[in-house]
Amino acid sequence: MTLSERLSLYAQLTRLNRPIGTLLLLWPTLWGVWIAGAGRPAWFIVLIFAMGTLLMRSAGCAVNDYADRDFDKHVKRTRERPVTSGRIAPAEALLVAAVLALLALCLILPLNRLTLLLSVPAVFLAASYPFTKRFLAIPQAYLGIAFGFGIPMAFAAVQNTVPAVAWLLLAANILWCIAYDTEYAMVDRDDDIALGIHSSALFFGRRDVAAVMGCYAGAIGLLAWAGHMAHLSWIFYAGLAAAAGIALYHYTLIRDRQRERCFKAFLHNNWFGAAVFAGIAASYL
Repeated sequence: MTLSERLSLYAQLTRLNRPIGTLLLLWPTLWGVWIAGAGRPAWFIVLIFAMGTLLMRSAGCAVNDYADRDFDKHVKRTRERPVTSGRIAPAEALLVAAVLALLALCLILPLNRLTLLLSVPAVFLAASYPFTKRFLAIPQAYLGIAFGFGIPMAFAAVQNTVPAVAWLLLAANILWCIAYDTEYAMVDRDDDIALGIHSSALFFGRRDVAAVMGCYAGAIGLLAWAGHMAHLSWIFYAGLAAAAGIALYHYTLIRDRQRERCFKAFLHNNWFGAAVFAGIAASYL
């Protein structure tokens, strides 16, 4: 196998060819960075957290493919993933994840002690999430914590403390994550039933659409509360209104539970996160 072929496999393993996961992780991190920095975060902080987001999401994907290698072979959409297809050995996938996590750790070494301490649960959450689908009824909630843990880390890096508004933002991210990952789980519902894997789509059953919309509403409510605590201007709430409109558009996509439209709604959540961030950034401007 040539070097370019090997690198292509690593790109597939770490989902560099599918950036939506990185974006869904990046937006809440940027919410935290911008509010913690009162709209003017140091650019080296922004760079550290942006690069850290990419590295940790990639490491998490490698661990996910290791954990799901025996499940993925039974699903048409995933059976050609590098580990499942045998093109990358399971141990090699773990090595890739370890190297990426180590690089992410190197990024935050110049930061304060509190940020370094918070990196420990952050790494644990990222590494353990793929295994939660075996026993948690709603693993998407765990994913929301893992995807949102950059928020308290951002406040720690900028303010050397983690105030209440950071945990409020994290709670909002958990609800948002349950919403968009339930849309994703609605695509894989039949496969998850056959494989005995837990998901929020299975847990909510026929109330899945109502649960998704309820989580969107809860996330927007918590974000509004966080905006009030951070003394953001009306422009932030205009961004939230845009995010609410996006959520309503997602309802039109998922209400019939068609796989392709549910997946489209999942991908479109990039714009929900972007709308919230735009409102935060514009508010400080």
